[in-house]
Amino acid sequence: MSYDNACKYLAEQYPAEFARWLLGVEVQQIKVLKTELTLEPIRADSVTFLQVANQILHIEFQTLAKSNPALNFRMLDYSVRLKRQYRCPVVQVLIFLQETTNEMAFTEEYRDNTTIHQYQVVRLWEQDSTLFLVNPALLPLASLTRTDSPQTLLAQVAEQVATIPDREERQNIAGCVEILAGLRFEKDLVRQFLREDIMKESVIYQDIVQKEALKLISRQLKRRFGDIDGSLVEQVRNLSAEQLEELGEELLDFSEVADLAVWLEQQEQT
Repeated sequence: MSYDNACKYLAEQYPAEFARWLLGVEVQQIKVLKTELTLEPIRADSVTFLQVANQILHIEFQTLAKSNPALNFRMLDYSVRLKRQYRCPVVQVLIFLQETTNEMAFTEEYRDNTTIHQYQVVRLWEQDSTLFLVNPALLPLASLTRTDSPQTLLAQVAEQVATIPDREERQNIAGCVEILAGLRFEKDLVRQFLREDIMKESVIYQDIVQKEALKLISRQLKRRFGDIDGSLVEQVRNLSAEQLEELGEELLDFSEVADLAVWLEQQEQT
């Protein structure tokens, strides 16, 4: 789902802001950990690991409370793996984006006969919107916070987006707002408040467009030619959204895989 990209982008683009929000501390040194945990990776919606001073901040965003394995066990599993790899304390925060009555959204521990493991849970629908509205890093989450008038809150979010002075940052925050607000509002309503041209120029929007185009082309290639050589697949993956769109049109004239190879070679030369 596209909200994965938005949440991960925000947490990794603004790590100090997220550490300040979740840990309540000003951080001088912070590092985004680009790492695979040992053993088999755990599938999760959106996970970010931040090294803050002498501890790890593990942030996980969720829309659904149901998971296999259960979320509380997954938090225990992550904690053990992180401690084993980095040998330092781990603070874990599980952030629920969509309102639910599922008991897992109100559970802050894993417990069995021999183990008790605790972590923090943030339910966005219970959070005061004020903090989120005044901080560009948290602004895309604001539309999911507590309010008596959701449309008024969405309008406030759009107004705050418009005040961001840096154009590139404004574009990217607007893109994240559109994605995350879509968890609560109809897409057409969101676009009434946000300028579509700014959203389309955001890196988040472009990333989503590229991935969707790649999925479509991959299906078309498999249907047309079956399984193709791995090197050609990798070349296709490296194409931009515009190139993928062009390939979609050219593919209609291809009669064999060799035509695809020639076209890809021409792209590398341009």
